[in-house]
Amino acid sequence: MWNEFKKFAVKGNVIDLAVAVIIGAAFGKIVKSLVDDIVMPLIGIMLGGVDFKELSFSVGEAVITYGVFIQNVVDFFLIAIVIFFIVRAYKKIERKEEVKEPAKPDPKEELLKEIRDLLKNLRVDR
Repeated sequence: MWNEFKKFAVKGNVIDLAVAVIIGAAFGKIVKSLVDDIVMPLIGIMLGGVDFKELSFSVGEAVITYGVFIQNVVDFFLIAIVIFFIVRAYKKIERKEEVKEPAKPDPKEELLKEIRDLLKNLRVDR
């Protein structure tokens, strides 16, 4: 069982996934900071200084903090937009790199072209 676990844990896909999760968590903190510390204060200023997190109402002794829910919904959309633009820019860069690489001709095609040219030369020489 231990050997089977080692094979599973050391597979390239598991390590790649672990790295992706760690980098994703770090990237998530950056995007969250962008949303919380830069974008939301600007949106609050545009809405007249409203801080969504403070919006709430009471029902009996329960406090319904609907502002936190609104904040989380806005956070989700802003994070999704940021990730969309990052992925879009990455794909655009990736496409440019693909275009730069010249297509390598198929060796079989090259051989067939050489044979064709030799046959043409034989016909001309006759």
